[in-house]
Amino acid sequence: MIKGIIFDYGGTLDSRGVHWSEILWQGYQEAGIPIDKETFRNIYVEGERALARERIILPQDNFHTLLLKKVALELSYLSQAPDASASELWASQVAAYCDNAARTCIGEARPMLEKLHEQYPMMLVSNFYGNIDEVLRAYGIRHLFKGIIESAVVGVRKPNPTLFRLGVDALELAPDEVLVVGDSLRKDIEPAERLGCHVLWLKGKGWTEEEDLQTHPNTITHITQVKEWLDKS
Repeated sequence: MIKGIIFDYGGTLDSRGVHWSEILWQGYQEAGIPIDKETFRNIYVEGERALARERIILPQDNFHTLLLKKVALELSYLSQAPDASASELWASQVAAYCDNAARTCIGEARPMLEKLHEQYPMMLVSNFYGNIDEVLRAYGIRHLFKGIIESAVVGVRKPNPTLFRLGVDALELAPDEVLVVGDSLRKDIEPAERLGCHVLWLKGKGWTEEEDLQTHPNTITHITQVKEWLDKS
């Protein structure tokens, strides 16, 4: 019997299961940044590595501020980096596009989260940059979660199941009493299953074609289906 829920954040609550690289790529295209997708994916990876190494994102940064820093960093890795004014303009345009996309997805998820909050204690477990508390507050959903387990804070990243163990312990439940909802089969679903949790994979467009071809018996295609699944279980 499920008595508590753990949600992943990025890709799960804020992008309909679509890998965030795809949302950013759409933002780059909307801004008319003249690079191809392979180049974009390369600078995306370099940017993520830099954000993991350096304290660029601060705890008080909301998602829009995070995006401004992230895109400016990515653009700096181009072989012919744009001048400061072009970089600032492009970062502003991409940040606005992506922040609006996230707000829209959070708005779709909020009614379901509010209903689940009335029935279950909920935790958030996420690979994030150290500012997810502020991101949730800015989007008006922080109060729906009992707590947050964030990789940049605890020093462990998924797919290490330790993050989910910390979430389960915070709920004061056994693993088989907890449902884990995430958008990554490798980083969310498989480690949570190894821990003994119930799982729901929110499947959207992933980082690789291989991931897109993978399947799991507990798969949903929209975040609102979490409550439907719980009501049937």
